[in-house]
Amino acid sequence: MTLDLDAIRACLEGAIPGVMATCDGDGTPNVTYVSQVEYVDARHLALSFQFFNKTRRNVLANPVVELLVIHPAHGAMYRVAARYLRTETDGALFERMKAKLAGIASHTGMSGVFRLRGADLYAVDRVDLVAAPRREAIGGGLNRLSALRRCAQRVADSGDLDGLVERLLDGVTEHFGIRHAMLLMFDAAAQRLYTVGSRGYGRSGAGSEIPLDAGVIGVAARANTPIRINHATLEYAYIRTMREALPGQPLEREIPLPGLAEPGSQLAVPLACAGQLQGVLFVESPQDMRFSWDDEDALVTLAAQAASLARGFQACADVPDDDAPAAAASPPAEPAGAAAPLVVRHYDADGSVFFGDDYLIKGVAGAVLWKLLREHARDGRTEFTNREIRLSPEIGLPEVGDNLEARLVLLTRRLADRQASVRLLKTGRGRFRLCVARPLQLVNMPR
Repeated sequence: MTLDLDAIRACLEGAIPGVMATCDGDGTPNVTYVSQVEYVDARHLALSFQFFNKTRRNVLANPVVELLVIHPAHGAMYRVAARYLRTETDGALFERMKAKLAGIASHTGMSGVFRLRGADLYAVDRVDLVAAPRREAIGGGLNRLSALRRCAQRVADSGDLDGLVERLLDGVTEHFGIRHAMLLMFDAAAQRLYTVGSRGYGRSGAGSEIPLDAGVIGVAARANTPIRINHATLEYAYIRTMREALPGQPLEREIPLPGLAEPGSQLAVPLACAGQLQGVLFVESPQDMRFSWDDEDALVTLAAQAASLARGFQACADVPDDDAPAAAASPPAEPAGAAAPLVVRHYDADGSVFFGDDYLIKGVAGAVLWKLLREHARDGRTEFTNREIRLSPEIGLPEVGDNLEARLVLLTRRLADRQASVRLLKTGRGRFRLCVARPLQLVNMPR
């Protein structure tokens, strides 16, 4: 039976180091362990270039190599004959290998030694079985294809972006058995990602932010490639948002990013459609080697479906459904006259909004909330449309990729998290209601 790399992908997870054989120009052989053998496709693999040593000199002089890899479940050995093509020092392949190598290095105590200089790409000529399995692989366990099917059907039933967030996260945790997951959307203008939902943490973290290139999530977003690490690593740990308090202003403007304190495995998958980044789906586990190639394949497919739906929802979200009746909802509660007013502070410097001394939100979402509250205080308005928010010059939406619907979802969830006396209620496509349960005292803080 003809074999290719698809048949032996489990051997390329890094659980057992591979062995690499090369020859110099005179035919003198050299054998060494290789830190990383990365699957690219059925006929291509990549090896980590870390040192300019004997192996490296041999490859440049004689590009034919052989590898011995071992299946971690049943011990079968395979010999892979390959030819060196080129070295990549940036791009998706390089970033994937760099992240995985950092995890391996941290796991083995070699963080100061294992530094990726390049990803050496090879064409595979032949894969041979050289030692049969000690026993047949044990069947059973999660069927990723079946889980993908059930989850995709669930996601397809989403009626709006908020429903998509819920169904995607519920599907990942229920059908894939992944306990910790979060979904972040991309703010192109600020070059940051912000959390819109999560599962498995003590708090949702809605509104928490992470910049591009920070941790597994940021690198996956910047390189637009899945990043999977199966050993904990400090280099790709969460990087919390920097404190952004104004000089002399003690009020906190940070929402902590949810996440495990000591993750063993992490997988970040970009949501991209038509070449545009929409966000990142992130899953993690305290267990080492938790996520396989099959998990990555399934979640990449699911993320592509979610990105397409998200793009469609955001494109039509500001078109009110004039013919459809508003969603059934109880009328907003009238502010109780005897209740103490809620002091709402807005800071012009960054659009941040505080309820009392507690930080709520900032940026575009903060500007949206401040507009709604001011119009409610001035005219008693409670009904609004996405369209008017998008066209409002005071909001400052970017001309391209404003993701208004995602920002409204974020604001709705952030208000719900705080269990504030202010909340947003969707009443139809492109329509929502502001509900205020107590008197408000609005205070604007100029620059």
